[in-house]
Amino acid sequence: MEILQTIWNALTTENELIIKLQGIPLTFIEAYVTMLLFTTILNISSTKKQKFIFTFSFSMIAIILSLFVQEPYNVFFNLLSLLILPIIIFKLHILKAIIAVIIPYIFMFIASFILQSLATFIGIDINMLMLIPIYKIVFTLCIYLILYLLYIFIKKINFKMPSVDNLKNKNKLIIILNFIIGIITISLQLYSYNLYYDKILHTYFLISTIILIFYFSISIYSLSRTTKLESTTRDLEGEKLVNKSLTILHDNIRAFKHDFNNIVQAIGGYISTNDMEGLKKYYSQLLDDCQRVNNLTTLSPQVINNPAIYSLLASKYHKADELGIKINLEIFIDLNTLNVKIYELTRIMGILLDNAIEATLECDEKIINVTMRKDDSHHRQLLIIENTYLNKDINLDKIFEKSYSTKPNNTGLGLWEVRQILKKNNNLNLFTTKDDKFFKQQLEIYI
Repeated sequence: MEILQTIWNALTTENELIIKLQGIPLTFIEAYVTMLLFTTILNISSTKKQKFIFTFSFSMIAIILSLFVQEPYNVFFNLLSLLILPIIIFKLHILKAIIAVIIPYIFMFIASFILQSLATFIGIDINMLMLIPIYKIVFTLCIYLILYLLYIFIKKINFKMPSVDNLKNKNKLIIILNFIIGIITISLQLYSYNLYYDKILHTYFLISTIILIFYFSISIYSLSRTTKLESTTRDLEGEKLVNKSLTILHDNIRAFKHDFNNIVQAIGGYISTNDMEGLKKYYSQLLDDCQRVNNLTTLSPQVINNPAIYSLLASKYHKADELGIKINLEIFIDLNTLNVKIYELTRIMGILLDNAIEATLECDEKIINVTMRKDDSHHRQLLIIENTYLNKDINLDKIFEKSYSTKPNNTGLGLWEVRQILKKNNNLNLFTTKDDKFFKQQLEIYI
């Protein structure tokens, strides 16, 4: 009985050592619930291994900081680790990582404020919640329970924040600065409240908290509107490209129909004189025109059924066409089933196509072949871009080095950036080859 009484006394009186010790298991719970919340809201695909690494790493960092770094500095370092770890473990963009920090932090702040207000209402001093172990553990577990129930609710209604991957850099910077200022403001607000609890009017704190919540609500709403606006702008650009393709296709078909009788008569002339060599040459020229029509038929949203990839291929096709480069398109796959982030794929495709157009311009025979297909035998999806090229001595190893370029006034960063993207994805591989006619880049996406 004396042991139980001693334990009870330790739990019901101020005890800094027990507070720190009980914080160790609570930190693991906080890390896990935090991870569940932001991965669900941001629709971040993750493995069990990634979840375990994040939970363990963040918990150990938080425990070390709480033991060896004084408040409020440990809070800022905790936030810094919460920002860096998602970038390293989940491969997030900096903006997405900041949102991953701010989302659980906002909800934790709101839950904490609600519970503190409730405690004050029933006569429990805030200092008791912070300094007495039994109150502290109940208070903290209640916060985590609220966050977990929120996670269950969000998952049930299948709520997802709009994707920020394709925002323009200017808008990304504005949102990043906005969220950083918000995090600093909330941190100072909490620290001031805990430090001067007895001196601050609760009404003032309530009003300032409501203003902060309203501020973040407006920020999230603005983020949503900005994302939708940029998405709509991209859709409009895509529709312009579709209309351009349809106009060219329509003109080609009209011209072909108008010249059909002349074409038949010309073929008849070769046949009547038994000029097979002339017929073969004429047929080859006719086939080129037919292939151009076929390419324009392929260049449609029904065949290229991903808006981002369609917009990229259409813009590069028309750019090449204006430069007199023939692009042959062969799409044999549902692009929405590709096992890769579309944002990263379009970056890779854009760089490879720009390089292909640049290299082909030097050649007398200007041809680029683009093929997308499945390779079921090797459980992979393939993007193959091959182009005619002039420099047959090109070094296939050096082209991926940073700042290496065969062109003057060129940064030489394109293929180096592709290599950085490949390093972040275990299921991507780029196989580069060349022969007497074509330079070939084969992107392999393993399923």
